[in-house]
Amino acid sequence: MSKFLDRFRYFKQKGETFADGHGQLLETNRDWEDGYRQRWQHDKIVRSTHGVNCTGSCSWKIYVKNGLVTWETQQTDYPRTRPDMPNHEPRGCPRGASYSWYLYSANRLKYPLMRKRLMKMWREAKKLHRDPVEAWASIIEDADKAKSFKQARGRGGFVRSSWQEVNELIAASNVYTVKTYGPDRVAGFSPIPAMSMVSYASGARYLSLIGGTCLSFYDWYCDLPPASPQTWGEQTDVPESADWYNSSYIIAWGSNVPQTRTPDAHFFTEVRYKGTKTVAVTPDYAEIAKLCDLWLAPKQGTDAAMALAMGHVMLREFHLDNPRQYFTDYVRRYTDMPMLVMLEERDGYYAAGRMLRAADLVDSLGQENNPEWKTVAINSNGEMVAPNGSIGFRWGEKGKWNLEQRDGTTGAETELQLSLLGSQDEIADVGFPYFGGEGSEYFNHVALDNVLLHKLPAKRLQLADGSSALVTTVYDLTMANYGLERGLNDENCAASYDDTKAYTPAWAEQITGVPRAQIIRIAREFADNADKTHGRSMIIVGAGLNHWYHLDMNYRGLINMLVFCGCVGQSGGGWAHYVGQEKLRPQTGWQPLAFALDWQRPARHMNSTSYFYNHSSQWRYETVTAQELLSPMADKSRYSGHLIDFNVRAERMGWLPSAPQLGTNPLYIAREAEKAGMTPVDYTVKSLKDGSIRFAAEQPENGKNHPRNLFIWRSNLLGSSGKGHEYMLKYLLGTEHGIQGLDLGKQGGVKPEEVEWVDNGLDGKLDLVVTLDFRLSSTCLYSDIVLPTATWYEKDDMNTSDMHPFIHPLSAAVDPAWESKSDWDIYKGIAKKFSEVCVGHLGKETDVVTLPIQHDSAAELAQPLDVKDWKKGECDLIPGKTAPHIMTVERDYPATYERFTSIGPLMEKIGNGGKGIAWNTQSEMDLLRKLNYIKADGPAKGQPMLNTAIDAAEMILTLAPETNGQVAVKAWAALSEFTGRDHTHLATNKEEEKIRFRDIQAQPRKIISSPTWSGLEDEHVSYNAGYTNVHELIPWRTLSGRQQLYQDHQWMRDFGESLLVYRPPIDTRSVKAVMGRKSNGNPEKALNFLTPHQKWGIHSTYSDNLLMLTLSRGGPIVWMSETDAKDLGIEDNDWIEVFNSNGALTARAVVSQRVPAGMTMMYHAQERIVNLPGSEITQQRGGIHNSVTRITPKPTHMIGGYAQLAYGFNYYGTVGSNRDEFVVVRKMKNINWLDGEGNDQVQESVK
Repeated sequence: MSKFLDRFRYFKQKGETFADGHGQLLETNRDWEDGYRQRWQHDKIVRSTHGVNCTGSCSWKIYVKNGLVTWETQQTDYPRTRPDMPNHEPRGCPRGASYSWYLYSANRLKYPLMRKRLMKMWREAKKLHRDPVEAWASIIEDADKAKSFKQARGRGGFVRSSWQEVNELIAASNVYTVKTYGPDRVAGFSPIPAMSMVSYASGARYLSLIGGTCLSFYDWYCDLPPASPQTWGEQTDVPESADWYNSSYIIAWGSNVPQTRTPDAHFFTEVRYKGTKTVAVTPDYAEIAKLCDLWLAPKQGTDAAMALAMGHVMLREFHLDNPRQYFTDYVRRYTDMPMLVMLEERDGYYAAGRMLRAADLVDSLGQENNPEWKTVAINSNGEMVAPNGSIGFRWGEKGKWNLEQRDGTTGAETELQLSLLGSQDEIADVGFPYFGGEGSEYFNHVALDNVLLHKLPAKRLQLADGSSALVTTVYDLTMANYGLERGLNDENCAASYDDTKAYTPAWAEQITGVPRAQIIRIAREFADNADKTHGRSMIIVGAGLNHWYHLDMNYRGLINMLVFCGCVGQSGGGWAHYVGQEKLRPQTGWQPLAFALDWQRPARHMNSTSYFYNHSSQWRYETVTAQELLSPMADKSRYSGHLIDFNVRAERMGWLPSAPQLGTNPLYIAREAEKAGMTPVDYTVKSLKDGSIRFAAEQPENGKNHPRNLFIWRSNLLGSSGKGHEYMLKYLLGTEHGIQGLDLGKQGGVKPEEVEWVDNGLDGKLDLVVTLDFRLSSTCLYSDIVLPTATWYEKDDMNTSDMHPFIHPLSAAVDPAWESKSDWDIYKGIAKKFSEVCVGHLGKETDVVTLPIQHDSAAELAQPLDVKDWKKGECDLIPGKTAPHIMTVERDYPATYERFTSIGPLMEKIGNGGKGIAWNTQSEMDLLRKLNYIKADGPAKGQPMLNTAIDAAEMILTLAPETNGQVAVKAWAALSEFTGRDHTHLATNKEEEKIRFRDIQAQPRKIISSPTWSGLEDEHVSYNAGYTNVHELIPWRTLSGRQQLYQDHQWMRDFGESLLVYRPPIDTRSVKAVMGRKSNGNPEKALNFLTPHQKWGIHSTYSDNLLMLTLSRGGPIVWMSETDAKDLGIEDNDWIEVFNSNGALTARAVVSQRVPAGMTMMYHAQERIVNLPGSEITQQRGGIHNSVTRITPKPTHMIGGYAQLAYGFNYYGTVGSNRDEFVVVRKMKNINWLDGEGNDQVQESVK
C-alpha cells in the first residue's frame, strides 16, 4: 500500500500514548530505512587481504553484492594466542579500509594500453612484415622511430589496445632481444613476494624460463640491513609483534610504530599495562613519542654515536666494574668475543688484522677439513682450541657444526677465555680508526686523532710457517674500541663518563645533542632489565636508521647493545627490524615456482642497486670517492678509482652478480666453444683471460651491454622507489628530465679505471617498458605498454609477514573487472605467445650463465685470508673461487609455455632445499600430481599442472616445510646431519599437518617451525629470531658460527669498519653548485632531506585514493621547522620548491614545531600525478621525492665469497640509501600548472 499521502499528514498524526505520556505509538513511513539496508546488504563475504608492502598482512572480509565489491571490514577469526597473550586482532588501518574505492574508480586501469606513437608504428610494421619479430626489428633498429616513441614517455598519449596485440608485441620484442643481444638483456622488477607470492612468481617464472634477469628489491629499497648478514649471516629475521608483549623494556629507535605498523601497535600499548618501559628515539616528535615514557631526539644521522655511548656504559657497569654472570656466559658462548685476532705491525703501532685460523698454527690444531676457515680461541686452561661451530665445520664434514662448548679436535668440553688481560705476554699499542672528527657544515664533530692508539693485552704465538705473531681477543678489542680504561694507563680511554673521548656519553652529547644523563640512564636501565629478566630488553628499529649511507654502523651500534645484554634469541628481547614485508615464510616452496628451478638451474639474479647505478648512468655524476671512505690506516694505493670500479671488481671476482653479464650474447658462446673444440665453461674462462670476452659492466656505454626490455609489476619503480628518478628518465627512458648537475667529464671528477668512459652517455637504453598495475601510477605514465591487472579482491594468492605467524590468502571475491587479468594469467598469456613467436628464431639453446659465489653454499669458502684479483695477475681465474661460477643452462624456447604451466622434473631428480640444506621431494611431487592433475602430452607430459594461480599456490604449500609437516621433519633431519644434534622434535607434532589453499581461505593458519628460520612457531613461545641458535645450539651462519662483532675481511678492515665506529653522514656535494644559480628572488637554504613513511598511504598506494586524499592535506607536501620556515619567509601551505643537482620537486609546505631545524621531510611516497605544478628550476612538471636523490653505493657492501659476506638474492649487496642527501628549499614565485587552463598564480615574494 502506498504511503504517499501519509507524508502530507505526518505532523497531524496523533498516536496512542503510553507510560504516562512518556511514549507514543505512531504508524509512520519507514521506507527511508531501506536505503541503509540496501547499502549494507550483501550476497556473500569472501576472505582476502591487501598485497601491499606494509607488513600488516591483515585478513579482511570482502562484501559482494550483485557481483560487485561494496566494502570491506576486518576479519576477527585469527587463531587464538595462549591465555597470557593478547590476540592478534584487530588488524587493519584506514588505508586498507579504503581499498575497495580503487576497484571502480577513474584511477582503475580497465584495458590494455599502448603508447599511441608505438601503436601506430607497430601496426604499420605488421602490414609490411608478417613475422612479428621482423616487425619489431624494423621499428627498434630505426633510430628515428625508436627515439620518437621513447621521447613521448611520461607525456600520456595512451590508447586502448587488445590482449592479442600487446602480447604479440611484447613477445616479439623479447624474442628479438634474446636472439640479438641475449636473454640477460630482458629484465623484470617486482618487490616483496610475501605480499602476493604467486603474483611475484608469475613474472619471475616467465623471465627465468627465457633466461631473463630478475632484479632484487630488498637491497634496492634500502630495507635490507647489511648489519644483519654481517653479524648473523641472515638476511633479516625478527620477532613477531606479539613478542613485544613478552618484553619488559622496549626502545623504539627510528621506528614510528603507530603510523607505520598500525595493525600491530596494540601490542606496544598493551605491554605498557604490564609495566614495560618504552622509550622513543626519533629526531622529530613522531607519533611513537606519544606512546612512550621518554623521548630522546638525537640529531638525524648520528644514531651510531649514541649507541656507542650506551654501549660504553653497558660495558663499563655490567661487564667490567660489576660483571653480570648471565652477560658473561652469553657473550662467551654466543659471540665471537673469545676468538683470537692477529695484530699487524705498522709504523710504531699495531693494527687489528684477520682472525687467527687453525691453518695458521702447527699441524692446523689437528684439523684437516677447512682449517683456514676455523677460528681459534684460548680455553680456560690456556690451550689453543678450534671450538665447534665455525664455518669450517659446516662444509666438508658432519656433526660438529654446533655451539656445544667443545674442542673441535678432541670433542672435550671446554670453556673459552674472553680476555687475555692478566695472562698476556705483552701490552701492545693498537691503532683504531676515528671518523668522528671529520668536520661538516651541517653535523657536529669532536676533534680527536684520526688514529686512536689503545693499549691491549696480547700473546705471542708461534705460527706454522715458523714466524711469530701477536694476538688478542675480540673481547679485548671491543673494550678498547669503546674507550674503556682497564688499568692499562690508556690515555685515549675514558676514566669518567664526562671525559670527551671516543665513545663516552659526554662525547656523544656533543655529536647527537642528547644530554649525557639521558644516555647513561637509558643504557643503565636497559642493561639492568636484561640482566634481571635474562634478555627481555628489545629494540624496535626501522627505516629511520637504515636509510643512511653508513646504515650498517647505525645498526651494528644497536645490535652490539643487544649482544652485550644477552637479548638476541631470548623471548621478549632482541633486534626487531621492521621495514619491508620481507618474510616470505614458505620460501623454500616458493623458490622453485618463482625461478623455474623445477626446470632449469640456476636462475639469473641481479642486485638492483648496482644495476640502476650502472644503467641509469648515475655513476657518471658521482662525487664521493672510495679514498675518502678509507680508514686512515689503510694503504690507499690499493683502492684507487671510482666507486663503480669496485663494483666491477666485485663482479669479476664473483662477489656480486652482473646483468647483462658478458659483453657478448651468452647464447653465442656455446656455439663458438663448439667450433673451438672446447666446453662452454673452458672457452669462457679462456676468453675472459685473453680479453676477447669482457664483463658487460666494463663497457656500459656499448650499445650491446645494456638492458633492452623491462617488465615492472607489483611496483611503482619509476615513482616511489626510483632513486635517481631524473637519471632514469634521461638514460633509461630517453625522455625529458630535470638533472641540474654536470657529469664527471664536465665537472672534472674522478673517472673510472675499470670502466670505459664515453663523453656522451647513451640515452633511452630501454627499448620496451611494460608495466602491470591496477591503477595509473607514475611508472605507468612512463611505460610503453600498460597491462591492467586484477585487484587484490579479484585474484587468488597468498600473503605472509614477519609481524605475525600466519599464512592467509588473497581471494577472487569477484571476477577481474573490465579486461583486467591476474598476474598469473597475464604472464601465462605472454609465455604462450612467446612460444609461438620464437619459432624460427629460437629453439633449444645453450645459455652460459655466470653465478656469483653464493652464501649458504660450500663455495662461500672462497678466499680465506686476503683479496686477490685474477685480472691483475694476482691469482688464476678459477670459477667459483676467484671468479663467478660459469654454468650452462639448456633452454627450450618453444616449450616455454608448457614449462610455465607445469612443474618440472628437477624437483624429483635433485630435490629441494634452502639455506644450505636439502631434502627429497618425491612424495610431495606425487601429491601434487593428485592435487593439480598432470599434463597429458607435450614436452611436460606426466608432470603436475600449473594452470591456475591456485595450482601455483598448492605447489608452494606442498613443497614448503612451513606449510607441510612432513617436509618440516625432513628439513630438520637434514640440518641435524650438519649439527650432530636432533632437531626433528621441533616439528614431529605437526608431521601430519598439510595446509591447503582452501584451508587458509577458511581461516588464517599458523605456520610450522622450519630450519629456514631461526625462531619457533610454538604454542609456548612467540616467534623470536635467533631462538633456535640460543636454545638449540644451531650456529649462526657466520665465519665463527657465532654472532660476529668483528668483521675481519680485508676490505672491512681497510675501510675502517671491522669494529663498530661512528661515521657521520657523507657529503653528496649536491647543493652548492645549484644554490642561487637560478634565483627567483626568494631566500634559499640547504636542508637535510628525509623521506619517512607516511600516514595516508603505503608507499605510493592509496596516495591517489580519494578517501585518503580527503583525510589528509592531499597532493605533495614537505614538512619543515618553524625556524627554517621563518628564515625562508615560508608560511604553512605555501608552494615551495626543493632542488639540488639531481633534480627538483614542487610541494606545499607544512610548517611544524615538531620538526627540528636543519631537516625537511617529504613523506614517502607521493605520486607525481596529483596536484603537481611546474618547477621554476626545470620548467617541467614538478618532480617527486626521488627527483632529488642519486645512488651512492658503499664498497663494503660489495664483498663476497667470504662466509657470511657472500652474495644471495636480496641477502647482501649494495643498498639504495638516500638520507644523506641535502636539498635547497625556497618559496616559489610563479605557480604554473602547465595546462593552459588559466589557474596559474603568483605567490607574494619574501620581503
